Amino acid sequence: MAAWASTSGDLIVDRRYEFAEALAAGGDRAGAVDLLAQALELAPLWAAGWFRLGEWLDDLGRTDEACAAWDRATAADPADRLGAGLKRDLARKVPMVETMPQAFVEALFDQYAERFDTALVDKLGYRAPWLLRDALSRAHPGRRFARAMDLGCGTGLAGEVLRGSVDWLEGCDLSAAMLAQAQAKGLYDRLDKADLSALEIGATYDLILAADVFVYLGALERIVAWCAGSLAPGGVLAFSAEAGEAPLTLRESRRFAHSQDYLQGVLTAAGFTGIRLERAVLRHDRGAAIEGFIVTASAPMALRDLQGDGEDAALV
Repeated sequence: MAAWASTSGDLIVDRRYEFAEALAAGGDRAGAVDLLAQALELAPLWAAGWFRLGEWLDDLGRTDEACAAWDRATAADPADRLGAGLKRDLARKVPMVETMPQAFVEALFDQYAERFDTALVDKLGYRAPWLLRDALSRAHPGRRFARAMDLGCGTGLAGEVLRGSVDWLEGCDLSAAMLAQAQAKGLYDRLDKADLSALEIGATYDLILAADVFVYLGALERIVAWCAGSLAPGGVLAFSAEAGEAPLTLRESRRFAHSQDYLQGVLTAAGFTGIRLERAVLRHDRGAAIEGFIVTASAPMALRDLQGDGEDAALV
């Protein structure tokens, strides 16, 4: 449980919660549920308590009750830092969201920042930055980029891989803790804290990179339109995406997957040309290979900025 959520503010409730955790760890989920439900009568606004109760109820197959608990969690914390709404939608198998709660993504990566590189590369076999580098070399052999933006730069893994191919490297991320790790590497000419779902057209880039980022955004129309409007004529967008059968799928990992047709359609609608989608294993999760797409596309030689939902970007 996240550090900010580890206490209810009531010592009696906290003790009952600790006992409930011990019961759950010992295999007595039903006992844990009963004890935590009683404790929450004393702390009805403790979002993390409701979140945990939902997890245990879901483990017991009591889906409707689990969803009700996750509803209470989101009501107690509308920012949904624990992603209770995503858990609820997954349990119901009827996703109601097309993007991740900003606060959930920020809290997730703030906690993960110090061990991010080791966990992702050494334990999960994360390969997206290297795959993107190779795809760029194939699509644009020998090209050097004057200005590059690393969307969702995290700790700077992609920056390490691509720094040698760019003259100016900028990065942005939602997590301040991740940005601190990137800053310490000394790779970036500029770093900013930003919500990628709310970016506005401003500076112009020759390369925009998004390694393992769009899995947290879901619907991509707006961000792809931003990329189209932020690239210089002939500039390049390169990103990775997890592969799914439906246009947009929320997975058990609470990450989004996208279909090839959806990605192709969004890019085409935004005016991109030379679109290349290469199938690849992006990482591993619990021993299973996570397949996805390595995508490169070129901005047209001129694009009229109609940033909005992505459907109205047009060539001029």
